[in-house]
Amino acid sequence: MNVFQFSLVSAAVGAALLSSDASANTSSSQELDKVERISVYGRHNELVLNSGTATKSNMALMQTPAPIVVVDKAMLDQQSADTLQEAVRNVSGLAQAGNNYGVGDNLIIRGLGVNYTYDGMYGGADLGNAFNPTRSMTNVDSVEVLKGPATGLYGIGAAGGVINLIEKKPQDQAQYEVAVNVGQWQSYGVMFDATGALSENWAYRAVVNHQSSDGYRDLGSERSEFYGSLRYQASDNHRLLLSTAYIDDEVQVDSVGFPVRIVNWDSIDGDYPLSGADLPNDAASEALQLNAEQRQQLALSIKHNDGLEPFDLGDGNVISPLSRPNAGTEQRVKLRWDWYLGANTELTQQLQFRDYESDFVRQTGAYNYVYWQRRGTINLAPRAPLMVDGELYPYAARRQEYRKQHAQEQMFQYFADLQHTWGWGSVVGEHLLSVNAEKRDISLKSWSIYDADGAAADANAVDYILDIRNPNWPTGHFEDYSPVLRSHYDKSVEAVGISGQEVLYLSDALTARVGVAYTRIKQSYQHRGTARVPEVSLENDSDDAGMTYNLGLNYQLSSQLSTFVNVSKGRTAYSILGSVSENQADNRPDSESESLDIGVRFTALEEDLLGSLVLFDTRRTNLRYANEAFNDNPNDPEFNISVPQYFYDDEDSTKGVEFDLNMALSEVMSVNVNGTYQDAVTVRAGERSGQIKGVPRRFASTWLRYDMSAFELAHPVAVNLGVTYVDERTINSTAFGLPKSVVPSYVRWDAAFAYEADNYKVQLNLDNLFNERYYEKALFLGGLPGEERNLELSVHYQF
Repeated sequence: MNVFQFSLVSAAVGAALLSSDASANTSSSQELDKVERISVYGRHNELVLNSGTATKSNMALMQTPAPIVVVDKAMLDQQSADTLQEAVRNVSGLAQAGNNYGVGDNLIIRGLGVNYTYDGMYGGADLGNAFNPTRSMTNVDSVEVLKGPATGLYGIGAAGGVINLIEKKPQDQAQYEVAVNVGQWQSYGVMFDATGALSENWAYRAVVNHQSSDGYRDLGSERSEFYGSLRYQASDNHRLLLSTAYIDDEVQVDSVGFPVRIVNWDSIDGDYPLSGADLPNDAASEALQLNAEQRQQLALSIKHNDGLEPFDLGDGNVISPLSRPNAGTEQRVKLRWDWYLGANTELTQQLQFRDYESDFVRQTGAYNYVYWQRRGTINLAPRAPLMVDGELYPYAARRQEYRKQHAQEQMFQYFADLQHTWGWGSVVGEHLLSVNAEKRDISLKSWSIYDADGAAADANAVDYILDIRNPNWPTGHFEDYSPVLRSHYDKSVEAVGISGQEVLYLSDALTARVGVAYTRIKQSYQHRGTARVPEVSLENDSDDAGMTYNLGLNYQLSSQLSTFVNVSKGRTAYSILGSVSENQADNRPDSESESLDIGVRFTALEEDLLGSLVLFDTRRTNLRYANEAFNDNPNDPEFNISVPQYFYDDEDSTKGVEFDLNMALSEVMSVNVNGTYQDAVTVRAGERSGQIKGVPRRFASTWLRYDMSAFELAHPVAVNLGVTYVDERTINSTAFGLPKSVVPSYVRWDAAFAYEADNYKVQLNLDNLFNERYYEKALFLGGLPGEERNLELSVHYQF
């Protein structure tokens, strides 16, 4: 079996070698109608066999020397996955980040950060708690996840990899679809998708969608979307695609979830069950002093898993009415020009403008202090149980902060990819020369209000929460509590780069990829004035440049088995949101990322099955940490400003193994199986710590679809069943006396039933089939409860 039969690039090269220039140009234009280098995939049955995300060359996956996983629209529809967060289950190594405060798509690959792109162009980043929307699957045909650094291919990189969302494109054949869905918690949605030819040279697509839900635990959301695209075939060798997107959404934020009670078992003399005698007072005058009755009251409130796991609030929550949903608006305009310069040469240029604005109020903390020996003193105020007028409140939450944030990010991005295919004897190759430039302008203002532990004496403090099980909520609005401006700055990040890549088909069995890139990243930062520091600062700049690389080799042992090795290095700005110091010593090298991947891919059942197994070692380096020996106080006898203030050799490191398998048997049965084992650790000051927060050591998921039409039923139904296992995730914090706290592991089952006729489909999704109580995200000192058992009914009609 010829291993090149699924490579569209090889087909184009073969045509070029066997035909005249004129006929080759015609062949190229025909291929252009079908192929976009990073946004169209080959398919056999229901399996995706080609992808351009790893190399921008639309290679057969069996030939690609890189770890990449593709999830197409069919599976997303079966699972009724409306957002990117709901698609996480389908990809090994992809997970929710810890400490994400419930804002947007804070996802991680192999425990490290990701880039989000739409057809290879910037789609927003995971930048702290702003500039980060919840990405919809409404206009997405497939999700392609490239793991590890993507040297030079997508601009400013991330250590974990790239999540490339392939958007719907105009089609020449007229087609219309209407979809309606309803579900629990007053959830409903309606979508309209239309595409077709306007003339011989013009084609369009328009997608409109509206979704609304009151949400589980009052985590409501409302989204309105419009996506429009217009394709113009100027000639056989020229095509332009103009695409636009407008998204207006509001998503309620839960930054606390179910909090961990701050009980430090290393500070307690006894074991569970406790008595008041196990909770001794500290004689220090500044510590909280409890009488015997109060100590007994406190001891009886402590459960066996307090301090170790989130406190189960049942149907309750700690979402204050002072919070406001993340109201985000996103606008994207992109122009793409494909130009065939000859039989074997193609130039693709893309220019994109993106604007994202975000505004929300979130509750950043609600700490239930119970018992903790901090800095040698037990229950040192104010990190101590709440006592008001001699009454103890064991379940109270204090040190509350509410933060209002208004942020905006505008960016321009330009990419030019010049690709030339060639052949010399039995060797076929592809040159790729890429030039990119991007500029992001970021502005942020953040205000805070506090309870009495943090508010100024003359401020209107927020009331303490006396009992997290049944909170007494404050009245009014955020603005009624004397907000303090805490952050106010403008930030600019500019990057320019040039990269070269050679893809070599050395034989029917051996494929190689060599890529190098040079990137220069410049950052500027200006403090605009806050309550504490009202003066506007001078603009500070940082400028750094360097080389990165990507080396891969793929050997196809047979038509059913191939193996690959990939070594890559990437780089990114060391701090997109952080300040840039005027101290030149702070103009440090950018953060770098490195990855080594060794993998095996296999196919069977006449390519109805495709799987991969990858061993990986991925890390992010050049991370800053403070030098404890540094002291810049001239009045201190240990003053020693001559020593470095910071070191820059910290790293986040992840090693493990990933497994992905997809099978589709004659459209009767399909299976997706994926699993991950990863040891994700941080290295600080040369010392390895435990698992990175929020990263499960083990993860596994399966989704099975079976078409009951094989039984010749009068009304055939497709049955879907899915199961997901997520290992425990650490949320520990030594600074809060919780060195061993975790979000526990869970197993969740889902089901779906679909009836599909010639032009319509009715589907019923039953999520969390056995009503498992679990935490879908690890938050800061807490866990976000997953949804209880729920139903969603959807109807799709095509004409």
